[in-house]
Amino acid sequence: MERNLNDIIPPSRRRALLGDSAPVYDAPTPPVRPGRAPKMRRERSHSGRRFPVGTALIALLVIVLSGLALYVFSKATVTVFPVEKQITMSGDLIATAGGGDLPFSIIAVEKVATKNVKSEGTVNVQQAAQGSITITNTQAVPQQLIKNTRFESADGHIFRIHDSIVVPAGKDGAPGSLTVTVYADAVGDSFNIGATTFKLPGLKGSKAYDLVTAKSTDAMAGGFSGARPSVAQSTKDKEYATLKTELAEQIQKGIAEKVPEGYVLLPGATFTSYVEVPDAPATGGEVTLSQKAVVTAVVFPRGALAAKIAYANDGTYNGEPVTLTNEAGLTLTSATGAAPASADQEFAFKLDGSTTVRWSIDSTKIAGAVAGKNRQSAEVALTGFPELARATIVIRPFWSSTFPTDPTKIEVTVSEPSEAK
Repeated sequence: MERNLNDIIPPSRRRALLGDSAPVYDAPTPPVRPGRAPKMRRERSHSGRRFPVGTALIALLVIVLSGLALYVFSKATVTVFPVEKQITMSGDLIATAGGGDLPFSIIAVEKVATKNVKSEGTVNVQQAAQGSITITNTQAVPQQLIKNTRFESADGHIFRIHDSIVVPAGKDGAPGSLTVTVYADAVGDSFNIGATTFKLPGLKGSKAYDLVTAKSTDAMAGGFSGARPSVAQSTKDKEYATLKTELAEQIQKGIAEKVPEGYVLLPGATFTSYVEVPDAPATGGEVTLSQKAVVTAVVFPRGALAAKIAYANDGTYNGEPVTLTNEAGLTLTSATGAAPASADQEFAFKLDGSTTVRWSIDSTKIAGAVAGKNRQSAEVALTGFPELARATIVIRPFWSSTFPTDPTKIEVTVSEPSEAK
């Protein structure tokens, strides 16, 4: 069969060669099978493409987790190491009552230990009751009370002091107070009264009568008249020595409980006197022996004492806040050999030994000094604090180099000076 040019060249190519006048031979349409529609090819336009929701959720989750990690692990911290110096002290100091650069306060404790021992005989006794009372003075001036001043109980029993005293004045709304021993005005057990209040008849008619009062917290004891069991003085001396040993632990605990917060009690600043309480008959033919310890201690504000020691021994000290970290190596010796009296305004003493003075850190000032600064500027600012031996800075995340402008968001940690070595 012969073929011509039109059989070889496709219609689209023939149109291009012969122009629009060339006849076009369309390809025959394929037959459609009965009962089946022809398949149509769907063209998807670009504008109809679906949004990738899954990808977007993953991206959002990554952003949220990254922000959370940034919040959790972000940190702005300054770790500071305070200056600390070992000081050897040997010198005389003077403290003043309730004021000055080295104030002092007095605390007092009374403890009683008793023991029953077997009677060694009988003795005729004419004995007055005795006990402790606390006198309070709400006046703005001290109140002097002479020897044998009377104290009258609510039921009319009279007790007296055996030495002259001065009750401190009230201050800052708090009354002055003094604890003393009083003795019954007559012998006999009728004066063994319970805890009560007292007035001072000698002050009646004056303003002080209502402003100076007294009370007891324990019963009066020891009043007796007649024959009763007794023991020899040698037995008393032996038992009193044992009772003093028992009292030592009670004294230490009692004083420690009364030292005010922020104060320090130095070795040698505790003064103890012992009072023999009158014997008392016990059941079964025994005798009750008692020993009373009256303890007075002088305490100082820790910071004020540290500053006084630093001024006396460190030529570079300029009055910065300091504290003592170990006062056990110091020993106080009273210039008079005794505790100051309640009315004394000065207390002279010698201080010997060694201690550690540590410069105090104000975390708020440190945070305020570095707030809003970059690392280099913060390091320069910290050099202006003489109380710092050194400091380290941590700012996270690693790409951040500036402290927050809000000081409360900056953590200041005070470390032991030994860690700076």
